[in-house]
Amino acid sequence: MALEEDNLFRKIRRRVGRAVGDFGLIEEGDRILIGVSGGKDSYTLLHILDSLRRRSPVRYELVAGTVDSGFPGFRKEVIERHLVEHGFEYRMESTNAYEIIESRRRPGSSYCSFCARLRRGILYSLADELGCNKIALGHHLDDFIETLLLNQFYVGSLKAMSPKLRADNGRHTVIRPLVYVEEGEIIRFMRQQKLPVICCACPVCGEVDQKRQRMKGLIRELKGEIPQIKKSLIGALGNLQPRHLLDRRFPQD
Repeated sequence: MALEEDNLFRKIRRRVGRAVGDFGLIEEGDRILIGVSGGKDSYTLLHILDSLRRRSPVRYELVAGTVDSGFPGFRKEVIERHLVEHGFEYRMESTNAYEIIESRRRPGSSYCSFCARLRRGILYSLADELGCNKIALGHHLDDFIETLLLNQFYVGSLKAMSPKLRADNGRHTVIRPLVYVEEGEIIRFMRQQKLPVICCACPVCGEVDQKRQRMKGLIRELKGEIPQIKKSLIGALGNLQPRHLLDRRFPQD
């Protein structure tokens, strides 16, 4: 059962297709593990990549992978039902990540960051087991530019995300095909397609990431004065001018 391919569906598919072409995200014979959390971003990525796959001259395979971290109340059956209804190959991986987080997280450290690292490691192991050479994550355009600003304001680094990144283990490549898709478009897509979005059920679910929300608010405020601000910021990530920066690793002559 396929989703309705309306104008918004086709718009998002075009942008994902452009990202695939611009950054060489998908190649002949790839077997791609898509991290499906039950959120709007991962559902959108899964369905768009599947639509591209059915039209592409490049042959590749998709596998949906859901990590059950063991949080009480996580409704993985909702995700599984959706994957079965739409005919996706999938794996539901149950783990004790919740227990590990509770016992090993340092006081005052970020719950979400620790959880994300654990889940990423589980996805790498799952990719090995399922014979997947790439892992696709649902980070969108807003994630990229918010991370850019967060690193500049709070870390002192000109760094964001990469649409294609070789994992430290040397075996996998992480890809982010939604790099050109705005979060607002994904929200509209989720609502129009009635995707069964669920909460991750973690103990801090619903708590606001104040720093990231501040970046969202700043961009929203500036957009009234600079309508093209998101396009400009994402463009800046691909328009590096090292001679006009202060990094002494680059020649200044």
